[in-house]
Amino acid sequence: MSVPRSERVAEEIKQTVGELLLFGAKDPALQSVTITQVKVSRDLRHATILYSVMGSDEDKEKAHSAVKRAQSFVRSEIAQKLRLRYVPEIRFEYDDTSDYAAHISEILQKIKKNGGSVDSE
Repeated sequence: MSVPRSERVAEEIKQTVGELLLFGAKDPALQSVTITQVKVSRDLRHATILYSVMGSDEDKEKAHSAVKRAQSFVRSEIAQKLRLRYVPEIRFEYDDTSDYAAHISEILQKIKKNGGSVDSE
């Protein structure tokens, strides 16, 4: 079975944007951004780029602002690097999966430490 075109384009966008943020971005706040997933509509007109940031809440806010500022630049770079009839409209969304996983891990550590009870009181 072949992979749908939207999935192939999503993977290309993920790779392109990841490299762009790591090597091509002048804003240091963008270098802490990791692209976790890209979702592209079936008609290839819209792309949602999910990203995460390791660090404090302040780092996450700085990265969020930097990503919003870089949105049009990222779209123009996608247009140059990928051969598509239409360049998708892109939207960045914060991916809180890693935050949630860290929270669950913290709860499990507390349970282990307290012998099966979440509360230590």
